[in-house]
Amino acid sequence: MVTVTKQSDPVLDPRRWWALGALVASMLVLGFDMTILNVALPTMAGQLGASTGEQQWMADSYAVVFAALMLPAGLLGDRFGRRRMLMVGLGVFLAGSLLGSLVGDVAWVIVARAVMGVGAALVMPLALSVLPSLFPPTERTKAVGIISAASALGMPLGPIIGGWLLDHFWWGSVFLINIPMAAIGLVACLFLLPETRDPASPKVDAVSTALTATGLGALIYAIIEAPTRGWGDPLVLALFAGAVALLAALVLRERRSVRPMLDMSLLSHRGFLLNTVAATLVMFVLSGLMFVLPPYLQAILGNDAFGTGVRMLPMMGGLMVAAKTAQPAVARFGSRGVVSAALVVLAFAAFLGSRTTVDSGYGFTALWLSIAGVGFGFAVVPAMDGALGTLPADRAGSGSGLLMTLRQVGGAIGIALLGSLLAGAYRDRLDVAGLPEGAADTARESVVAAHLVAERADATDVVTSANTAYVHGMGLVLLLCGIASLVAALLAGAFLPNSDATDSDSEDSEDAEDAKDSDATDQRTSAPDPEMAPAPADGRQ
Repeated sequence: MVTVTKQSDPVLDPRRWWALGALVASMLVLGFDMTILNVALPTMAGQLGASTGEQQWMADSYAVVFAALMLPAGLLGDRFGRRRMLMVGLGVFLAGSLLGSLVGDVAWVIVARAVMGVGAALVMPLALSVLPSLFPPTERTKAVGIISAASALGMPLGPIIGGWLLDHFWWGSVFLINIPMAAIGLVACLFLLPETRDPASPKVDAVSTALTATGLGALIYAIIEAPTRGWGDPLVLALFAGAVALLAALVLRERRSVRPMLDMSLLSHRGFLLNTVAATLVMFVLSGLMFVLPPYLQAILGNDAFGTGVRMLPMMGGLMVAAKTAQPAVARFGSRGVVSAALVVLAFAAFLGSRTTVDSGYGFTALWLSIAGVGFGFAVVPAMDGALGTLPADRAGSGSGLLMTLRQVGGAIGIALLGSLLAGAYRDRLDVAGLPEGAADTARESVVAAHLVAERADATDVVTSANTAYVHGMGLVLLLCGIASLVAALLAGAFLPNSDATDSDSEDSEDAEDAKDSDATDQRTSAPDPEMAPAPADGRQ
């Protein structure tokens, strides 16, 4: 097995496209799992009696652990070998999936999802961190597009296969299906992926990792509990205050560290910062949308789990088309134009979707889903490539970890914030007059629960009220997504560095001169040999 070290030129490795196949297999597992649970949540809510808040935790336990551990995961890959740690991550993901398939209550599902988050935290940043060392700038955009297409391919397969499993087997089968997928990824990494590492990278800081996990956990918990307890509830306020204090302590600790785990100096690169913000915003919108859409398709439009998965294909199709054509679009129009235009398209799709009514039907939903998929794809591929292109080769793992951490934080907050907005609007609009107090409380937990209560009580008016309330809440969510996308489009058009696949390195060097010494920055961004990449200007290397 050929090992790629800091002294070699991995760009010339003739196996790099085969190695990309191993990364595609790894990312396919995560893309598959990202959507299979969303389709399963309505079924699991009915069979496990999970409230909207508990459903949010089933999704967010994965996202919070994912976000908290990606930074140390990137550093572990830098120090001990990215292929090795990538395989460890796939093994942990496999174990979490096995646990999820065997448990029988909400609490253990949340634990299993958290274990899967540990594995995913190793897989995602390390799969991306290998790209800059394997591919030159002229090929990197294509490689990022292929990786994105792999994730996009896994996303429609998840709902379709997951829906079929739910229609024929128990809900735990949606976890069991991950096991062969993870095993394929393990074998592919073992035989196809060369090893890369940077033994001189910073050590994993246990205190910073704990601050990240507890700070994000407190923030997400506060957002999820606020609609039920009230935004002025003492516990909610205490959680918000604790989250701010913990995350502020994290930033202060990392800024004072000689070898920081969270390299704040990377955020001084205008290209890295703004591309990361754009990618994070896209993840915020995508995660929130994927959380609120399946109950609408399943509970309100009356589709089974398999039918729900099939009806999510238009968005995935748009994502895949955009992932394939993003590279030539960036080469012709520049990343600034493509990203800002894509965010406008995404805003338009969200605004259009916010006009959905109970009687709109699936045709209208498919229309705005297709447009949203195109917007997602054309925004995220150039943004991810632009951010990766600013990273020095010897900090690829930690830098990719920072990028993916911020993206995953955006996803976790998207599920928590948009899910909480939906839950609050749903409760406010739901009319449960005539139901016993216990049944009314159950109906307020989710639209799926309301349908079950109405079926037992033979109360068709409750079904009508629940459907109207849920669609109203979903409209508010989409309206907020549209506003956020439009603001991001304006910021991208005004400040995002403009580059194409052939000149991204030179553009990133010019942007970094605003915050770094120009000679040092030129070496960091243009030198293809990682051995030539010097320390940042603040001396942390």
